[in-house]
Amino acid sequence: MSPLTVTATGPLTTVQDVVGRPGRADLGVGVSGAADRAALRRANRLVGNDEAAAGLEVTFGGLGLRFEAGSAGGPTTAVVAVTGAPAPVRIGDRPGDLHRAVVVPAGAELRLGTPACGLRTYVAVRGGIAVEPVLGSRATDTVAGLGPPVLEAGVELAVGEAPVTPVPWVDVAPEAGLGDELTLGVVLGPRRDWFTDDAVATFLRTAWTVTEDANRVGFRLDGPELARTPERDGAELPSEGVIRGSVQVPPSGRPTVFLADHPVTGGYPVIGVVTDADTDRAGQLRPGASVRFRRVAVPVTSEEFRS
Repeated sequence: MSPLTVTATGPLTTVQDVVGRPGRADLGVGVSGAADRAALRRANRLVGNDEAAAGLEVTFGGLGLRFEAGSAGGPTTAVVAVTGAPAPVRIGDRPGDLHRAVVVPAGAELRLGTPACGLRTYVAVRGGIAVEPVLGSRATDTVAGLGPPVLEAGVELAVGEAPVTPVPWVDVAPEAGLGDELTLGVVLGPRRDWFTDDAVATFLRTAWTVTEDANRVGFRLDGPELARTPERDGAELPSEGVIRGSVQVPPSGRPTVFLADHPVTGGYPVIGVVTDADTDRAGQLRPGASVRFRRVAVPVTSEEFRS
């Protein structure tokens, strides 16, 4: 497959996959991977890739990609799909489509504008982005510095061999709704007991605002202070493991929600954990957006019930 040349990156463009590096927290290595895994999966399915293929995660638009001509006898077109935050697409001098597979001729440039809503747009290329895996993943971990570097203009990216699976050529794939206000399911705990009942009620009824302090690690929220119980006020918590979706409350009393590049441990109490599926939606929240939390119960399997 012909290579791609990055001509522009916008605020941040990285290579990501949906799997990341699970099971390595004991080495200090986080999972990482796409902030909105569902959007990258859809993009890969649209071009006939395996869902685990690496693609590009584009924060707030601005990406430019030139599809270079291949060697003699090689392919002269590429098949791509753009999903996630709805950024305007142009392929050469014509508008492109979102949420469907499109053909890009060799020598043409694909450009993304600023998304109307949401934050992260995903670009999948048939064959996948063929960077060298690190610890089993092609994902860029912006904290640990693992995986390919953050992309810069002028970088060339190799594309893998086209899969045997045919391109589905659907008209338009369904896309999850995005907006400036989201409600995220949250399971309370493991440190819910560090907070007063009033604080927990405030946490669940408040429309929190995403602050400018937001990246792939997570985002801070602005709103009322969540008070600790009297016996926990001023107390310190030994560092313990945290996962994607953990809602940590520092001494300021205002929550921080962890995303894909979160640290593997944290020393502030976690009032709740966003459900795994909703962390994808959380990855689309931009500064200034509003977010609410809806309490959900921990699902109990039959095996857990018998034990």
